[in-house]
Amino acid sequence: MRYPVTITATLIGVALCLYNSTGYDPHNMVFFMFSVPAWIADMIVDIHQVNVYLMYVLTVATWALLGFICDWAIGRSRSRRHSYD
Repeated sequence: MRYPVTITATLIGVALCLYNSTGYDPHNMVFFMFSVPAWIADMIVDIHQVNVYLMYVLTVATWALLGFICDWAIGRSRSRRHSYD
């Protein structure tokens, strides 16, 4: 099974973190729009007290997990389609 969506989603997560770390996202708007762990952390604790590197790792891991779930669903639907042929 190939994992093209997992790789693409992981690269999106890495690009999001790199963009935020360069300073071009001064108010963290892009990061908070696309980082699910940042949403959850913001609801639980004060976001200024959270380790930023932990948020980056969790963001990349979340994007990779979402990509893996998509690849798994695609592979499952392909195997069902081929089993009916």
